[in-house]
Formats: sequence, structure tokens, C-alpha cells
Amino acid sequence: MEKTGVLVSEDDKIRRSINEVLKTVVDPEIGVPITEMNLVDEVKVDGGNATVVFHLTMPFCPTMFALQIAQDIKQKVKSLDGVKSVNVNLVKHVKAEEINKIVNQ
Repeated sequence: MEKTGVLVSEDDKIRRSINEVLKTVVDPEIGVPITEMNLVDEVKVDGGNATVVFHLTMPFCPTMFALQIAQDIKQKVKSLDGVKSVNVNLVKHVKAEEINKIVNQ
């Protein structure tokens, strides 16, 4: 007989862990977690391969802060159990393409 409830896949567990660790990524200019500012657009996990899509408060946010946030996301997500790879995707920023190349190389 099956138990009533939801089976949680490994990817779902990883996604939950990612959402928790993203609460510790703080915008260095404002001093508030990016999750509290609703800057995380999407978290996907497929076979342990994670993708985090985020934006910043302004498309002209200083590049050094944008890069720092992207690197913090990558480092913290990469350290989680079960995560095989991390792709960080900054969107809606004037330097998004360049920052994404640096962070994901």
C-alpha cells in the first residue's frame, strides 16, 4: 500500500537547498538579501545541474556589485550537496552578457 503524500525528487531537494542558500546572498550596495528584494527570477535543477536566473534593482547597477552578486550565487550554490554544476544567468542588466561569461567560464 502506498503512503499518501508527495514524493520529493533529488532535484526538488536540491532546488529547496538552493532557495535557502540564496537567502544568504546579500546585495553589497543595499545590504539586503537578494531573496527579500525578489531579485531571483528562476531556480531550475535538472539531474543536479542548477541554473539560477536573477536580475538587479536597476539595469545600470554598478558592474562590480553585479559581478559580486553573481559570483556569490555561483559559489554558494556550487557548495551544496548534490549540485554537479551551476549556471548563473543575470538578466536585464547593461553588462549581463559580459558578467555571465565571466561567472560561467
